[in-house]
Amino acid sequence: MPKRDKFLKTLGITDENPGGFGGEWMGSGPALEVITPIDGKRIGTVRQVTEAEYDQIVARAHQAFLNWRTVPAPKRGEVVRQLGNRLRAVKSELGQLVTLEMGKIIAEGEGEVQEMIDICDFATGLSRQLYGLTMQSERPDHRMFEQWHPLGVVGVITAFNFPVAVWAWNTAIAVVCGDSVLWKPSSQTPLTAIACIKIAEQVAQENDIDPAIFSVIVGKGSTVGDRMLHDRRISLISATGSCQMGYRVGEVVGKRLGRTILELGGNNAIILTPSGDLDMALRTILFGAVGTAGQRCTTTRRIIVHESLRNELVSRLIKAYEGIRIGDPRDRNTLMGPLVTTDAVKDLQNAIKRVQDEGGEILYGGEPLDGREYPGGHYVRPCIAAARNEYEIVQEETFAPILYIIGYGKKSATAQQAVDEIEEAIALHNGVPQGLSSAIFTEHVREAETFLSSRGSDCGIANVNIGTSGAEIGGAFGGEKETGGGRES
Repeated sequence: MPKRDKFLKTLGITDENPGGFGGEWMGSGPALEVITPIDGKRIGTVRQVTEAEYDQIVARAHQAFLNWRTVPAPKRGEVVRQLGNRLRAVKSELGQLVTLEMGKIIAEGEGEVQEMIDICDFATGLSRQLYGLTMQSERPDHRMFEQWHPLGVVGVITAFNFPVAVWAWNTAIAVVCGDSVLWKPSSQTPLTAIACIKIAEQVAQENDIDPAIFSVIVGKGSTVGDRMLHDRRISLISATGSCQMGYRVGEVVGKRLGRTILELGGNNAIILTPSGDLDMALRTILFGAVGTAGQRCTTTRRIIVHESLRNELVSRLIKAYEGIRIGDPRDRNTLMGPLVTTDAVKDLQNAIKRVQDEGGEILYGGEPLDGREYPGGHYVRPCIAAARNEYEIVQEETFAPILYIIGYGKKSATAQQAVDEIEEAIALHNGVPQGLSSAIFTEHVREAETFLSSRGSDCGIANVNIGTSGAEIGGAFGGEKETGGGRES
């Protein structure tokens, strides 16, 4: 048996797979061909759910919730603990599937599964800490307290770039809190979702609980996805995706007064001050801008560098970019794999043209790659561009590896003048519609404290001497402004 077929078999993935689960597997809608961006070849087929099957799955998820909410929270936590252990057992196989279906390098694929394991550990502990408050009442012989109740069916809409971790962030917490979960994965990465639900189904069956607390629907956003937004049986929608998608989710769910957690686009910047450690910053910028081929919501997209450092930074950054190994993400020596679709390649080319049209300069890369090492048409060389913050294209998020270099301050500034110029850098940093992740590299306490203060970064995440990319379990992950204001654990 070929190695690829072996790990797919371990995960229960076959040539044709039903795309819906609500206690039982179903899917009689249109066939969805799943293609790997690694070489453009077919992995398998998913039968999408029909609208009738959608209704059946939601009804079953709601019934599962009515029973699940009565189970003591620590026992719910025990189920999540077992889910984490089951994920540990297939970390390698599931990581390989993430890489095959999405295209991120294998270390990142396995790292994403580790995030799933970590959130299960975190949620297990949380199951014994679902506290409320006891308050002193002004009324005699009266007791007043708050008590949190399970919410209902939680809808989780995930994007292709983190096809399994974001589901786990939401699901582990929701299930411990007594909710059931209905997952709509990206149509570009449905097989990872099916594999996860098969794992969760087995854990549920072993514990004699309704597996419909872990439900999934694979289908078009314009059909079943839109039904989710309008469906009053779904108490909360947690959606990860573009700002444009978030506008739609917020509008539709808001009209029915449903709840939302919106995790949308980022336009993340690093401020590099004269006192900052340039060696450390270079390593961080490289990972932040090129990791996952620039397809993370926390990808570093802008470098706001003091003019006294600009030339050295660009020179050393180009040299570092020249050493990036691009290719098959299954090869552990590869640092950057393919973009997820050919449309993403076109988006990068369009962004490059717009930068040039607005007066910017391409300093390195950006061209599509072809040849035997780059099959499928999804590979590009990462791009570095000199730009101004006010360019329209810089104000947008391009989900591809393009990094904008933006200067601030005066090249001839003294050390004290450079510290005073931090206000200019912060204004540039905050001068975009999005507000997810941010970072500053500095050895000056005043610069760091200003950046972290209420007049500093306006993002949901602020870092000092570490990059914008990534997240850590247990912290409030999310952003402000057009990033949506949502928070995940």
